[in-house]
Amino acid sequence: MLQRLRRPEVLLLILAASIPISFSVWNTLLNNFVIEKAAFTGADIGLLQSVREIPGFLAFLVVFVLLLIREQRLAVLSLVVTGLGVMLTGFYPSLTGLLLTTLLMSVGFHFYETLQTSLALQWFPKQTSAIWMGRMAAAGSFAALLAYALVWGLMNVAGLDYSWVYLIGGGVTVVIALGAWVVFPQFPQSHSQHKKLILRKRYWLYYALTMMSGARRQIFIVFASFLMVEKFGYSVGEIAALYTVNHLLNLYVAPKVGQLIVRFGERRILTLEYIGLILVFSGYALAESAAIAAALYIIDHLFFSMAIALKTYFQKIVDERDIAASAGVSFTINHIAAVVIPVLFGLLWLSSPAMVFFAGALMALISLGLAQLVPKRPGPGNEARLTPRLAAT
Repeated sequence: MLQRLRRPEVLLLILAASIPISFSVWNTLLNNFVIEKAAFTGADIGLLQSVREIPGFLAFLVVFVLLLIREQRLAVLSLVVTGLGVMLTGFYPSLTGLLLTTLLMSVGFHFYETLQTSLALQWFPKQTSAIWMGRMAAAGSFAALLAYALVWGLMNVAGLDYSWVYLIGGGVTVVIALGAWVVFPQFPQSHSQHKKLILRKRYWLYYALTMMSGARRQIFIVFASFLMVEKFGYSVGEIAALYTVNHLLNLYVAPKVGQLIVRFGERRILTLEYIGLILVFSGYALAESAAIAAALYIIDHLFFSMAIALKTYFQKIVDERDIAASAGVSFTINHIAAVVIPVLFGLLWLSSPAMVFFAGALMALISLGLAQLVPKRPGPGNEARLTPRLAAT
């Protein structure tokens, strides 16, 4: 029985479940922690989130680390670093302390996310990879639910301080990662990966969509969450409840999205995602009701699973030897906007929070236009619909 479970797919599902435990604890507590313990303003939270994204901007460095250690091992070690960063967070309630612990956590988190994408695209078959990625998203949502229950129990029932909750949440990820290191063997890779930076002209549409995706993600992670606390006064328990609803729905939605991508193709799913985001971001800008804002927050989170379509589109057009190097480069591209937006928009937030979300709607509109260039049947030589021959595909 154990031998049958020691497969690459099972390992990725376990690792996909381990990262949200520590990150969800970190993220759920963050806005309340920084406001209550460190007296953060919108500009401070923008700076913190920009620092958090710096390792994502440097994700291309993964390819050079792979000269020294295999992808599977590095992915597990990255989880350990993530957990350690979260464990230390509660002990340093100051701007400097939070910048340092966040940077440590973020190095592990972004390296792991880069390697997870690379390994998934190498290990999952193209025909069903969207379904497996949907299952990974569902596993992450289930783990996040456990993390929210942990936060609620430790703070509301046990009455523990923030520092203890961060310590326990990060520690769980470290234990799971070390367990995966011991239990699972080294799995072979079907193609030897390039150990150099890969930036190809024919991947331009993927790069453009990836950059816009990074910009959109910051609006949700940084400013939608901050809106719930600053404008509508949501407590830690209420934020945890929102996250709980998000992930309960995602347990059902994410696997279904994977199936829909297989059935309808990447272009249609991406189109649906970006139309929805235009409406959601506009709604944030205009919302004056805590209930309406909460509904928008839940809908916004559900669109995250549709980003699977971007990964499967890339899997279909990429040279299989480019996957590891391209995953690092794409994460760097994803974080070009992510490093800049929190700081600039944090300053904009001080004068007009609504303009932050209208800017997000504009980004979604640009993404919608780009998504129309994704072919019906993407593949090498058919990466974008730019010629009459490809327009019908």
